[in-house]
Amino acid sequence: MNTNSQSSQTLEQAVAGRDLPRLFQHWRQQCPDKTFLIWAAFEGEDKQWSYEDFCQQGGRLAQGLADKGIKPGDSVVIHLENCPEFLFSWYACALLGVVAVTTNTRSVAADMDYFIEKTSAKAIISQASLIDSLPKDAPSLEFIACTDNVDNDQLLAFDELIADQELPLNAQPQTHENLSIQFTSGTTSRPKAVLWTHANAIWGAQTNARNFALHHDDVCQAFLPLFHTNNQSYSLLGSLWVGGTYILQPRFSKTHFWRPALQYKASWASMIPFCIKALMEEAVPEHHFRFWTPAVALPSIEEHFKVKTFGLYGMTETITQAITGDLNHPGPEMCIGRPCHGYEISVRNEHGDPVKAGETGDLFIRGIAGINLFKEYLGDPEATAKSFVDGWFETGDRITLDDAGNYFFADRAKDMLKVGGENVAASEVEAVIMASGLVDEVAVVGKPHDMLDEVPAAFIIRSPLLGTELSDQELIKKLQQHQLSQLADFKQAREFHIVEELPRSLLNKVAKKELREKLLSV
Repeated sequence: MNTNSQSSQTLEQAVAGRDLPRLFQHWRQQCPDKTFLIWAAFEGEDKQWSYEDFCQQGGRLAQGLADKGIKPGDSVVIHLENCPEFLFSWYACALLGVVAVTTNTRSVAADMDYFIEKTSAKAIISQASLIDSLPKDAPSLEFIACTDNVDNDQLLAFDELIADQELPLNAQPQTHENLSIQFTSGTTSRPKAVLWTHANAIWGAQTNARNFALHHDDVCQAFLPLFHTNNQSYSLLGSLWVGGTYILQPRFSKTHFWRPALQYKASWASMIPFCIKALMEEAVPEHHFRFWTPAVALPSIEEHFKVKTFGLYGMTETITQAITGDLNHPGPEMCIGRPCHGYEISVRNEHGDPVKAGETGDLFIRGIAGINLFKEYLGDPEATAKSFVDGWFETGDRITLDDAGNYFFADRAKDMLKVGGENVAASEVEAVIMASGLVDEVAVVGKPHDMLDEVPAAFIIRSPLLGTELSDQELIKKLQQHQLSQLADFKQAREFHIVEELPRSLLNKVAKKELREKLLSV
C-alpha cells in the first residue's frame, strides 16, 4: 500500500459513521442543558439556547422545510447576516439532507442571480434588508422566507416554517453526502461554488479543536461573517466538536466587543488583523481570553492585550487550516505556522523543486477530496481539474520558509486581492469595468489600506469612441455608478487612474507590480 492510500484509509476512518446532525445530537444527549449558542446582539437583551433547545428548534425547522416540499439533495440559499436564524437554517438543512448555500450578504442582484442559477436553489431564507438583492422570478425557486415581519404577500414568514414536530435523525449517517456550498472568488470573472460534504465538516470540526487545543469548557466569541469558512469552520465547528459554548455577534464592533467577552468569559476568538488594529484604540480590561488566532503570530501585541496569538493558513477548499501555529510553539512575528496533521504541503520554485530556507515558492496542498479537501467546484469539472497539478491542489499563494522551518505568507501568485478579509478577484472587477463600454483597457490592483489590508484600484485607458464627449471626472463618475449594481461594495474600485498606456512585461502581460509601485507614489 502506498503512502497516499494509507492516508486515505486513515482519514476515512476518522470520519466514518459521522455527520453534522449526529455531532449536534451527541452533545444533546451528553449535556442537553449546557448553553450552546449565545446571541449577543448590539441592542436589546442577549438570547441563549442550550444544546437541547437548539436541536429542537432546528429539527422543527427541518420538518417545516420538508412540509414545504424541500427534499434531500435540494439546495437552499441562506442569505443572512449573522443571526440565530442562520444557524437554525444551517442545521435544519443538514438534518434534512439539503445543501445549504451560504452567500455573501454584500452580494448584489447580479451575484444572487448567478448563485441561484448555479445551485438550482429551491428556496431562499433571507431578511428584510437584503430582499431587494434577491431575484423575484428565478425558475427553480419555490419560495423566499424572510426572518423579519414584512408586509409582502410574496414572502413566507420564517416562523411559518417552524413545524410542531422535529424531523427525525436519518437512520444512516450522511457521511459522504453533500452538505454545503460557499462561493469563492477565483481568477475568472465568476466565483466558484465550493462543495463540502458532511465528512468535510467532521474533519474541520475535529481538526480545528485539535489545532486550537480546545476543551469542553471553552467559550468562543465569533463575529466574522457566518457565510465564510473562517466562522463556519474555525469557530463554529471547532466549538461543536468539544461541546463548547459559542457566542455570536452581528459583526465585529470595537465598541461591542468587550461586553460579551467579559460577561460570558470568552476564552478564544478567531480574528483578522483589521479587528486587532481597531481594538488597539480601546482600553483593554481584565479578560479570560486564552488565545486569538489572527492568521499570523503577533507576539508584538501580546503584552498589550495579555493574550497569546498564533498564525494559520486555510482556504474554503481546505476546509480548515492546512498550516497552523501552536499555543506552545507559535513561531516568530508574522509566522503562519507549519504543516498541519492530515495534509501534505509542498512549496515549490518555478522549476517545480522544493524551495530552500529563505526562498519563496508556490504553495501546493495534497489531501483527500470530500474529507480534508473540498469535494469539487459544483458543475465545473474543468475548473476542478485545473486546480490540481499531479494530484496537488494549487492554492495560488506563495510561501517563504525561514532557517528554522517556519512558514510565512508572501503574496498571492494568482491575481487576487484581500479586502478586509474578503478575497476579491481582480479579473472580476476588470470584467465589470470593461462591460461599461467606457474603457479600452483596465487593470485592477490592490492599494495598501490601513484597516482593510488593501482595496481595489483601477488603471484605465479611455475608450477611443468617447472622444472628448466626457471629461475625465465625468468618466470616473460614470464608472463608479456602473459598479454599484454589478459588484458588492468591497469589490468596487475605490479609485480610478486614467492612463495613456499600461506597463507591459516581455510576454506582453500587464506589469501589475509596476502599477502597485505607482500607487505608492500617488
